[in-house]
Amino acid sequence: MIKQKSVLNAYIELMKPSILTLVLVTTTLGFYLGGHGISSWSLLTYLLIGAACVCGGSGVLNHYLERDIDCKMVRTRNRPIPSGIISAANALSFGILLTLIGLTILYIKVNLLTAFLSLLTSFLYIIVYTPMKRISWLNTTIGSIPGAIPPMGGWAAATGNIDLGAWIIFLILFLWQHPHFYAIAWMFKEDYKLGGFKMLPVVEPDGKSTFNQILLYSIILIPVSLLPTLIGLSGYIYFAGALIAGVLLFIVGRNLTMTKSLIDARKLLKATVFYLPILLLLIVIDVNF
Repeated sequence: MIKQKSVLNAYIELMKPSILTLVLVTTTLGFYLGGHGISSWSLLTYLLIGAACVCGGSGVLNHYLERDIDCKMVRTRNRPIPSGIISAANALSFGILLTLIGLTILYIKVNLLTAFLSLLTSFLYIIVYTPMKRISWLNTTIGSIPGAIPPMGGWAAATGNIDLGAWIIFLILFLWQHPHFYAIAWMFKEDYKLGGFKMLPVVEPDGKSTFNQILLYSIILIPVSLLPTLIGLSGYIYFAGALIAGVLLFIVGRNLTMTKSLIDARKLLKATVFYLPILLLLIVIDVNF
C-alpha cells in the first residue's frame, strides 16, 4: 500500500503541480475576462480538464527529457525518474497520452483555436525551451512565452478569438516570469552549473547581467501592468493596487542587485509568488466592483 501511494505521488510530481496550478488559474482568468464572467460552467470545466492534461503531460515529458541532468543536480536527483520510482519508458508513455487526451478534449469540447494555443504552449515548452536550457541563457526569455500563453487559451475559449486584452495579460505574465525565474537561477546557480544548464548566473557568475535583467523587466512590468485599466478591462482599484505591487516588486529586486545575497534572492522569489495572485485578484475584484 505504501509503495502504491509513493508511485501515485510520483506520477503527480511528474505533472509539476505548482506549474499546473498556475496554468489553471491564469487560464480561468483569461476565460473570465474574455467572457466578462463565467458564461458556461460546462465549457470552463472542459477547458480546465483539457488544459490540465496538456500541461501535466508537458511536465512529464520535460522530466523525461531532462532525466540525465536531474541525476547530476542536488535538488532534482530524487525526482521520480532518477530515483527509479518510475521508468523513463512509462513516463514517456504517460506524458504523450496525457497531452493527446488534453488536446482532443480542447478540440472537440472547446474550439480549434484553444486547442492550437495549448499545442503551441506544449511545443514551445518541450521542443524549444527544454533543450535551449543547455544551449543559451536566453532560455529564460524563450521559456516565458509558453508560460504566458495559457490565459490567451482561456480567452479564446470564451470568445473564439484573441483580443487586445488577451495580449496584455500575456505580456504581463511574460514580463513577470523574468524576475521570478532569475531569482531561482541565482539561488541555484551552482546546481545549474552541475547540470550543464546555461542559465545566466552560470554564464556570467558575477551576476551583473542577471541583476540588470531583473531590474529591466521589473521596471517595464509596472506600466504594462496598468494597461488593463487604460483599455477599460479593469478600473482604478486595480490600477492603484497594480501600481503599488509593481513598485514594491521593483524595490525587492533592487535590494537583491545591491546585496547579491541568497536571502534577498529568496525574498524576490517570494515577492513574485505573491505579486501575481494579488494582481489577478485585483482584476477580478475590480471587474465585479
